[in-house]
Amino acid sequence: MSPTEKELPSAFDAMAEAFDTWFAKNANVFESELLAEKHFLTDPENTVSIGCGTGLFEERHGIRRGVEPAEGMARLARRRGIDVKIGSAEDVPYGDEQFNGVLLGTILSYVKDRPKAVAETYRILKHGGHVVVSFLPGEGSYAMLYDLAAVKGKYNPEISPEHPYPIEFIEEGTWCSTREVTELLKRAGFVDMEYVQTLTRHPKYSNDSVEGPSRGTTRGITSSSGAGSRERLTRWEERGAPYGTKPGTTGRKRSSYPSNIFS
Repeated sequence: MSPTEKELPSAFDAMAEAFDTWFAKNANVFESELLAEKHFLTDPENTVSIGCGTGLFEERHGIRRGVEPAEGMARLARRRGIDVKIGSAEDVPYGDEQFNGVLLGTILSYVKDRPKAVAETYRILKHGGHVVVSFLPGEGSYAMLYDLAAVKGKYNPEISPEHPYPIEFIEEGTWCSTREVTELLKRAGFVDMEYVQTLTRHPKYSNDSVEGPSRGTTRGITSSSGAGSRERLTRWEERGAPYGTKPGTTGRKRSSYPSNIFS
């Protein structure tokens, strides 16, 4: 889960290495999430990752360009060979229609302005380009576990994984529902959603084995994607990655940013 655009706590810089350490201890969770995102990534060489974090996922995907607001995270990503620009999802430091693909790797839980972030994604995509969005659905068991741990200040070991996600990284998160992400993408101009999900077991057992992506949105982490005149979404119960396509028509995007997506 890439930490990104809110008023970033010092943990995102000071504890950047803890992000990689957590995935090293939860290798099967990492591989499961990676497979769900990879399901929709069609052109990694011409894709930019917004909120690339430490570049852990990007390195495996073959994505070489990223945007990241946290210097500590960006520093680690650059060591992995990622060309990282410091910036936010709401103000991406790239020009219009630059890329065939954009990866939003779990960042919508942390941005200040979700509609603006998705509108920026649409702006930098070429005609027929696509966005892949992974997210932790608010209605899923992971979000509930994380919120409980944040409130109590600790995890209950009876219902938590052996190596739970650091509380410092979840305290500023606000989880999106699948419906919210879908509406967000549609209002930005993406079409024909399609979804996959992974990590459909209870969080306590998600690291027992690698889980491949499956169609659906009711269990696990979510991922969505699309291409050309189509947009596909993928949903995981714990995390998700929607994939959307920017329509290759003359009216490819709207003249103003979407608003009032969330009630």
